[in-house]
Amino acid sequence: MRQSFLISFCVLIFAAVMLAACGDSGSAPQVVEDYLEALVAGDADRLVTLSCAEWEADARLEADSFGAVSPTLEGGTCEVSGTEGDYTLVACTGSISATYNGEQRQFPLDEQIYRVVFEGGEWRMCGYQEGE
Repeated sequence: MRQSFLISFCVLIFAAVMLAACGDSGSAPQVVEDYLEALVAGDADRLVTLSCAEWEADARLEADSFGAVSPTLEGGTCEVSGTEGDYTLVACTGSISATYNGEQRQFPLDEQIYRVVFEGGEWRMCGYQEGE
């Protein structure tokens, strides 16, 4: 009886560690995709949660900038494109489509390279640079 309890306890601890490691944004590309989805949803709190400490104020500004339009994410798939110092660079395809005053505008995602950093045990969006 004691041996089965010990085995069950070890399995439970292993499962808890594995679940904690998975998190919401398990990879650099995934955190960017989650960030873009939160952006078009107008979820400023989620944007901040997905951002590195240095980018949090910018995330709030981005949320505000899309507040007056009706954005949708079209496509929006991302993949690692390289590294730059502590940053993992992520390139995306697709676009954000927004309607403002009856005019439809497209914001291509491939015009920016997203900078992602591993901070606080999770991948976090931390700004971007101009695409190549």
